[in-house]
This record gives sequence, C-alpha cells and structure tokens, in this order.
Amino acid sequence: MIFLKKLMISLLTVTVFSGCANNVYAKEIREDIRIKTAKYTNDITIESIEKAFKKNGFIITGNNNMNLAFEKRFQGGEDYKDYRLMFVYNPKIMTKLLKNYPKAGLLAPLSTSVYSKEGKIINISSLTLIGMSRISGIPKTNKDLIELRDTMNQALKDALPNGKDKELSYKKVRPDGEILTKFKFIIRSDSNDMEEVKENYQEMLEGEIESNGFIVAGFNPINEDLIASGVKNYDYYDSYSICKLEVIYPVHKTHPEVGALAPCTMYMYKQKNDKYTYMAYPSVYNWIMTTNIEDDYSLVPLIDAQNLLETTIDNINE
Repeated sequence: MIFLKKLMISLLTVTVFSGCANNVYAKEIREDIRIKTAKYTNDITIESIEKAFKKNGFIITGNNNMNLAFEKRFQGGEDYKDYRLMFVYNPKIMTKLLKNYPKAGLLAPLSTSVYSKEGKIINISSLTLIGMSRISGIPKTNKDLIELRDTMNQALKDALPNGKDKELSYKKVRPDGEILTKFKFIIRSDSNDMEEVKENYQEMLEGEIESNGFIVAGFNPINEDLIASGVKNYDYYDSYSICKLEVIYPVHKTHPEVGALAPCTMYMYKQKNDKYTYMAYPSVYNWIMTTNIEDDYSLVPLIDAQNLLETTIDNINE
C-alpha cells in the first residue's frame, strides 16, 4: 500500500462530447453498424473466423463464449445457440492512425459479435466506416481509416465467403446523454519512472472497476507497437476492453449486434510533450443511439452501468 500514499492524482477536467447531428429526420437510416450474415456450413467455425481475421493482419485480443458466462451468472445463455464477443486489433493500421489521431485508440481493438440463433445462420456485427469515424473523430475520408474499413471488409468476406450484408433499419435519433466520456488529469508521484507511475495507477483503476462488477476483458499495450513502428510520441498508451455482464445479457436478447460496441474500448495515454493523462470510452448512449434501444429491460442496466463506471473513475481521480 506504500505506492498509494505516494500516488496523488489531481483531476483537472472531465469532459464529454457528442458526435450526434443537430437535426435529423426519423426516416433517415443510421449506418454505424453492419451485420454480415451467411448460412452455416461445416467450413465455418470459430477457428476459421479467427483465421480469416489473422490472415488480414488482425490480432485476436479476445474471443469470449458469452453463453457460458450467461449460464454461470444468470442461469441463462439459451437465447442463441452461439453468442460470442470477439475483439480484433490491427497494429499496422492503428499505429499509422495514432501518429495524428490519439483518439484512434477507441478502435484498438474493434469489437464484434458472432452469433447464431438456431445454428443455421451465422452473423458477424461490426462498425462501419461511418461508425468508426463518429466514435473516433477521424474524418471518414482519412486514407488509413478507409484502409481499416477495407481490411475489415476483406476479413469478413474471408470469414463468411457466401455472406451478405443484412438490411438494417435503424433510425437516426438523438440520445439522452453524451456518446463519449472523456477524462483529463495529472498523475502526481514521487517516482520519476513513468512506467511505474502508470502501472500503479492502473493497478488501482483495475481493482476499483472490478470491485464494482465490471470485467477487464482485455488489455492492449499499444505503445509497444507504436515504438516498434517508429512512433515515439507517447510516454504510455494502453487500451482496455471493459464489460459488465448485467449490461450485455439483457441487451443481447433483442440486439445481439450490439457486440460491435461491446466490450467498451477505453484508452489511456500520455504524450511526451504533455503533462496530462487522457482517458475515454464510448458511453452506453452510443449503444442506445446506434441500435435504437428503447425497452426499460435493456435501458435501466445500461444507464446504471454508465453512471457507475463514470463515478468510479471520478472517485479514483479525486
């Protein structure tokens, strides 16, 4: 506990922003998520899907059988024959994006859901170019973001060779809250070892969020890839995949495609020329807006989880 006495965290600002349009018509269709769907064959397996993504330069940072987790926690997990949350990370493309767009870490990794209702049709949901642009703030005309989209498209095509894009009908709606929650603070410590300072903070962060029922489903030390590619702008850059079973369980029953947004990817970084540490994650209002979630059964745990995670991080940073 000695490091806790030494570690002083001064919260300077907590800011949020929304990527929503000011005025939209209900008849407009939101295109943030795509669902690739195909008939199940003996050639399509979890292993073959992973292989397709790896072939296209992605690293599988997580592939969780959620039915097992749902059965253990809720005696559930029978709504879908198969339901997985798989997160994929492309270091080659992401390091190029992070040179100029620190918020690109919100896409590292990208989340997908792989699911089948009765074992006859398989679906993979993922973010579109528009969805990736809106979440990260990177212009949809950016060549590296387009490359990420194209590489995802090819991976999906290889995973489901006879697949087609499912026609969706999401309406553009304004959420009640902000779609991105951001934190900006200074970590003060007696130590001059930046890695030690960061690790002490992260140890405390992980302990607190897990004690409040969240799961750290993945951790990605992105700065290692940045340094290897010649990008040395950061003292540290990491991302977390964070989820809460009480959130995804009710939502997946009616919106299995929400796995394109779950687990939430949260970045934490400090640039060498900046004294501040930055953290951010897409809020649950992003889920609500993107997939038109309206029922209280899904909404209540979503809002509760958003408030709890935000409060938890605020309390750590006081």
